[in-house]
Amino acid sequence: MRRLIVTMIVLTIAAFAADISGNWKGTAEGPQGNLERTFVFKVDGTKLTGETTSQMLGKSTIADGKIDGDNISFTITASMQGNDLKLTYKGKVTGSEITLTSEMSGGPGGQPITWKLKKDQ
Repeated sequence: MRRLIVTMIVLTIAAFAADISGNWKGTAEGPQGNLERTFVFKVDGTKLTGETTSQMLGKSTIADGKIDGDNISFTITASMQGNDLKLTYKGKVTGSEITLTSEMSGGPGGQPITWKLKKDQ
C-alpha cells in the first residue's frame, strides 16, 4: 500500500512539472551588448537534459538539470579562450516564456545575467 501511495505521489509531481521540451531562443543584455543563446531541452519526468549553443561559447551539454513545478535549474561547462567555465542557470517557466539567471563559477566572476527565452516554433 505504501509503495502505491509513493508511486502516485511521484507521478503527480511529474505531471505538474513544466513541459519545456523542444527548442528555445534566449536573449540577455550583457556587459558588451545583447547576447543570444539557443537551448534544446529534453524532459524526462523531473530530469532536464539537452544542449545549448551560443556564438561566443559554442555548444555545451546541459548537466544536473531539474524541473520542480515551474522552476528549472541546470549547469553547463563552456570553454572560453582555453579555460573551462561552469555556468549555473536557475529560472521559472511562465506560459510560453522562461526567465533564467545565469552565474559563473570558477572564473573571473561578475554580475548574474538574466535571460528571456521564447519557444522556437
